[in-house]
Amino acid sequence: MKTTRIVRAALIAGIYVVLCLVLQPFSYGPIQVRVSEALTLLPVFTPDAIWAVTLGCFLSNMFSMSPWDMLFGTLATFLAAICTYQLRRIRFKGLPVLSCLPPILFNAVIVGAEITYIFMPETASVPVLLFNMVTVGLGEVVSCGILGLLLVKTIERTPQLCGWIEATK
Repeated sequence: MKTTRIVRAALIAGIYVVLCLVLQPFSYGPIQVRVSEALTLLPVFTPDAIWAVTLGCFLSNMFSMSPWDMLFGTLATFLAAICTYQLRRIRFKGLPVLSCLPPILFNAVIVGAEITYIFMPETASVPVLLFNMVTVGLGEVVSCGILGLLLVKTIERTPQLCGWIEATK
C-alpha cells in the first residue's frame, strides 16, 4: 500500500511538471495560466495529493530559475492544497466548488505579491500589486475553477480513475 501511495504521488508530481514544461509560455510570468494547477484539486480525493502537487510545483519552479519562486510559489501551492483537502466534503450540485478557492486566493495573493515586490520592485505600488493579484487570480480561475473542476468531475465519472486515486481514503 505504501508503494502505491508513493507511486501515485510521484505520478501526480510528474504530470504537474510535464504540464508546466510543455505549456511553458503559459506557465511562467506575470500573466499566466498554469494548466498544471488544475491538479491542485486532487486533494479532494486523497491527502497524498497535498505532497504530490507541492513537490510538482517546487520542481516546476526550479525551471523559473528563481529561488523566490521556488519558495513562495511552492508555499502558496502547499497552503492551498491543505485547505482544498479540508474543504473537500463541501459540495454544490455535486462539485467541490469551495475547494478551488484556496489555490485561486493563495496564488493570487502570494504569487501576485512575489511578482510585484521581487520581480518588479522599481514599479511596486498598490495598483501594480492589485493588477498582479488579479492577473494571477484570473489564471487560477481558469486553471482551478474551470479545468480543475472538470478534472474532478471526470475522475468521479471514470470508475478506473476514481478507484486508483481514492485507494488510500
